[in-house]
Amino acid sequence: MGGVGASGARVRVRTGLRGLRPWRLLPSPTGTPFTFGYALVLLVTSLLTEYADPSLISSLHQGSSTDVAHLADRPAFVLVASALWIAGGITSPYAIGFLLVLTALERRIGGLRTAGVFLLGHIVATLATEVPVGLSVLAGHLPGSSLHRLDYGISFGVAASVGALAGLLTPWLRWAVLAAFGWMLVTDLVAFTDPMTNWGHLLALVVGVGTWPLLRRRGRSATA
Repeated sequence: MGGVGASGARVRVRTGLRGLRPWRLLPSPTGTPFTFGYALVLLVTSLLTEYADPSLISSLHQGSSTDVAHLADRPAFVLVASALWIAGGITSPYAIGFLLVLTALERRIGGLRTAGVFLLGHIVATLATEVPVGLSVLAGHLPGSSLHRLDYGISFGVAASVGALAGLLTPWLRWAVLAAFGWMLVTDLVAFTDPMTNWGHLLALVVGVGTWPLLRRRGRSATA
């Protein structure tokens, strides 16, 4: 009996291993077109950052920055343009997180809703961190140079996507993901190297969690 049970277990393991498709962890043009296309854009801008003239890149980053001055002058443009760059380069944790998290999210809820979650986190966290800067400058608590604080990247959108994806996972994995990612964000905040951005990451994560009821309801409607 023990031999039969062990043999059955080995068969189940082999069957499970054959069912694993690790390539599904990465985006594809047919399975996850939004993530795949966005990743190509980020690859191009990252290569440009690496090999183009530094003065040109600095000018592009400045022009794409979602600082208070740009948000007051051309908000729609900089909110989109700022998300075309990866702060820290293509090997940064948020670049890797972008590929894995958005791929997993898009496979579950589709490209349109994934884009919506990403943009919602990006926009809400950006405005929530920059508007107080503008008000503080008006009140005289910060210098005028704070209106031109360099701010760009995909991290707010990725943080919101992590929060949204967690709600679609099994309970134990959901809370493990939220605990691990939340701990990383809190650690960054305690380090106090860039508190405004760190607060933005936490807020974006909360925004993603706030989408759970909508994403779950639509998921149930899709499977009904």
